[in-house]
Amino acid sequence: MKTVGVLALQGAIAEHLQMLEQLQVKGVPVKHVDDLANIDGLIIPGGESTAISRLIQQHGLYEKIQQFAKQYPVMGTCAGLILCGKNIVNSDGKVMPLGLIDITVERNGFGRQVDSFEAVLSVKGIVETIPAVFIRAPFIQAVGEGVKVLATVEDKIVMAEQGNILVMAFHPELTKDTQIVEYFIRKIG
Repeated sequence: MKTVGVLALQGAIAEHLQMLEQLQVKGVPVKHVDDLANIDGLIIPGGESTAISRLIQQHGLYEKIQQFAKQYPVMGTCAGLILCGKNIVNSDGKVMPLGLIDITVERNGFGRQVDSFEAVLSVKGIVETIPAVFIRAPFIQAVGEGVKVLATVEDKIVMAEQGNILVMAFHPELTKDTQIVEYFIRKIG
């Protein structure tokens, strides 16, 4: 049975674990370096990117997640997208991106909390339509060579993939639609 870890430092952890359970995939919280040895894929959830970044460093997970991502699939949602990215626009320097995927990210790109919204997306080559919940969402301002753009909203990139790294500006775990998480699980093999 595949085991998927959910980085459990801050953010929408329980929602991801519940969706994995619904898909009959073993989901485990990841808080410590040793936890990475027992998983086949990792989800970095949405939350507060500054807090998650600080906690990643405090728990000694920064380099270990980078090493893990060279071998295993990683999915980043919302703040997880920011953390997986290579560059952050208008960064206050408090978020140290992991550089797992060659993208430049604009934090809070769609505005503040009150500007949160829902949309129906078409995800290229994966699903025709999915509901997507955007909460104080970032967007991808630029992608490097080899990064596949999978979805856009208002001409802004909101989902991308490079090798075994999958990122999205929205929260698939907050809807009942499991297609995106199923796609990620298929990447695990």
